[in-house]
Amino acid sequence: LARALARIAARPVLPDALRRTRVTVPLGDLSAEARAREVRDAFAVRPARQPRIAARRVLLVDDVMTSGATSGACARALLAAGARAVDVLVAARVPDPRLH
Repeated sequence: LARALARIAARPVLPDALRRTRVTVPLGDLSAEARAREVRDAFAVRPARQPRIAARRVLLVDDVMTSGATSGACARALLAAGARAVDVLVAARVPDPRLH
């Protein structure tokens, strides 16, 4: 998805910009709060990619968002690496069962 968007927008794509800093448990059965705790500080920008991110507006592309914990953790890692701003684009959103 990110590659297709980058091609259309004539922008670079960095699929390997983020790396996991530690192993996390599967998030499927966790509450939103537990998901956020589990992925906190679990991602970092690869040092070799940091110059391509610093002072730039970054579009983070995700296929599915459930609680937003993972995309939030990734966005924080990008901002910590010097991104000017991070926008998140998701292809699908899992509905919150409490709203139905």
